[in-house]
Formats: sequence, structure tokens, C-alpha cells
Amino acid sequence: MTKDILSDDTQTRAEMQATGIDRRNLLKMTGAGIAALGSISLFDSTTAKAQDMSNGASNFYTSDRVTLQKVAFKTQDRTTVAGNLFVPKDLDRAAKHPAIIVGHPMGAVKEQSANLYATKMAEQGFVAMSIDLPFWGESEGQPRNLVSPEAYAEAFSAGVDFLGTQAFVDRGNIGAIGVCGSGSFVISAAKIDPRIKAVATLSMYDMGAAFRDALNKSQTVEQRKAFIATAAEQRWAEADGADPHYIGGTTLALTAETDPIQREFYDFYRTPRGEFTPVGVTRETTTKPSLSSSTRFMNFYPFNDIETISPRPMLFISGDQAHSKEFSQDAYDRASEPKELVWIKGAGHVDLYDRVDLIPFEKLKGFFDRHLA
Repeated sequence: MTKDILSDDTQTRAEMQATGIDRRNLLKMTGAGIAALGSISLFDSTTAKAQDMSNGASNFYTSDRVTLQKVAFKTQDRTTVAGNLFVPKDLDRAAKHPAIIVGHPMGAVKEQSANLYATKMAEQGFVAMSIDLPFWGESEGQPRNLVSPEAYAEAFSAGVDFLGTQAFVDRGNIGAIGVCGSGSFVISAAKIDPRIKAVATLSMYDMGAAFRDALNKSQTVEQRKAFIATAAEQRWAEADGADPHYIGGTTLALTAETDPIQREFYDFYRTPRGEFTPVGVTRETTTKPSLSSSTRFMNFYPFNDIETISPRPMLFISGDQAHSKEFSQDAYDRASEPKELVWIKGAGHVDLYDRVDLIPFEKLKGFFDRHLA
């Protein structure tokens, strides 16, 4: 069913021209994407300032009704995943309770969006845990910012392992929330891990399709091949001792030419609204995957066999103005019942990262109340 709810790149232009890839196409190929730009300007080219698009956002929300504990656990690969465990202060720890794992947007860390969702779900009675994907944030993995869809999906299953060993968690009732890219990673995990009993995604990106085809399938096969060739040359460079090269992600500065989608991300990742730089990482590389590993997304097909998750329920939530809404629609169309697609009226992609007035927490509560007994 579907319903509505009211409510800088470090690579230079010369380098890209030398490889046959211009700045705009590189953005398309790295998941930042460029949709139809439309006619509404989000930028004052005279003052070169970003407009505040937060509108009541609260990414760093905390609650006096919830306890926070930093945790760490091992994957099957014996690497360590870092998480934040949120528990209601009035939780009866002698009983067993449903739990939810929350994954952050691609290129982000748990302090960006995932902590907010986990805190809000804990306020509503759930045990909730935000995680850093491998190679990002406080989780292990070298080199940093490596693209590894399989490792990302495994982190969710390892999170189930961890939660299921907690005395106050009902291991038969563990669900997951994936924001942006993590929506595709949790779907990938749920296809082969039936212990994930219910899945909700918000502002989902299919990271495979985003890299193969770009938004609205605007990237040609030849452009894809050019990008793959560039990444292959970078692998040679790293084999010869070069440092990783980082691409895409969120621009470090706005110009008169910055497209609206990049402005949307900039308003979250490069302002006090959502900016967070983990220890050991520089601002210049936050949100940016490594060039040589990013082609792994082109072999990532999270929606293939999505129907096999049934009869476990799936909830897809997206803004009806989101540049990424095609991915939620595609996943919904392919999934089998029980499934639900919810459009948040007036919301864009990043709005559902942290705009607490638009994020349908009551809808999420109802979904998990029903399906995590």
C-alpha cells in the first residue's frame, strides 16, 4: 500500500578533463547525483552563502529519558563495529524487549542521523542501537572510507548478534532502520538474515544504481566505463605506493555553480546543523569514498530478490520532493507483501535525516510495535 503523510571535490577540473570526466558527471557517478535542477535557486550568488534549509532540524538531539552506552562488537570477519546503544531509562531489564539497529547515510557516521533515530525509538520503548559502518566513523577498517557493500551488510547482521546476546533483548524480535545508503545495505542483509524481522528505510539510496546509472538513469554506459577506467588507474597508483584518492561526497565550499542537490547535502554536512568529523579524519575527506574502491558499488544489486524477504514486512518512507525517491519506489514495486510506501509531503531527501517535525516517528513506532511483538 502507499500513502501520504502531511505534514569540493578534491579532484581538479584539469584532472577530470584529462580522464574524460567532467565535474558534473563525476558527481552523478559518485552518488551525490544531479537530478533535473529545476528553476528554484537555493543560493544567493551575490553573497555566496548557503541558505538555511534546516527548518527545525535536530540532528544532535538528546533525551533525558534515554541512557546512552558506547558499545563495540565483532563481525564474522573478526573486525570491530562501533555502536551507540540507547535504552529507555525505565526499561525493565529483567524482561526481554524488541530492539532496532539503525544505519547512517552513506558517507556519514552514526552521529549523523542514526543517533537521532535510535534516540527517538528508545524514547518510544525500544532498545535501539546506531552503528558506524565498517571503514567509517569509529568502526575498524583500513583504508578509511573504503566502499564495501558486503561488509556494510554484514555489520547489520553482526549487530543482530550483539543485540541478541543482551539479557534484556528478545532475540526473536530485532528490526532495522536504514537511512539513505544504509537502506540498501539493510535490505542486502535482510535477504540472507531472517533474524532481521522488520525493515524500515528512509530517504533510501540504492547505492548500486546510483553509481551505475546516476539519478534518473542519466549516466551513459560510456560514462560508466570512463569512471571505471579512472578508478582502475588509481588502483595502479596505489599499488605503486600512492595514497587513496577521495571523490564525490559533499562539496567543501559553495560557488555560484553548485547544484541544488549538493547545496542540500552541504546544508547538513558542512554546517553546524549536522557537521561531525570523527577523530583521525579530516574535514576534507568526510563523506567522500575512495576512488579505487567505489566501483564496487557497480556490482551491488540490493533490490535483486528483495521479494524473498517476505513475509517479513518492509516500510519505505521518502519525501515526495526527494531527488532520491525513485529508489524507494523501485524497491516497493519489487518487494512482496507485506509492504508499505509512505510519501512525506513537501519533504526532500536530507529533510528526513534530522527534521523531527517531518520524520514520522509515530509511523515507525506503529510499524515496529506491530511486527516486533
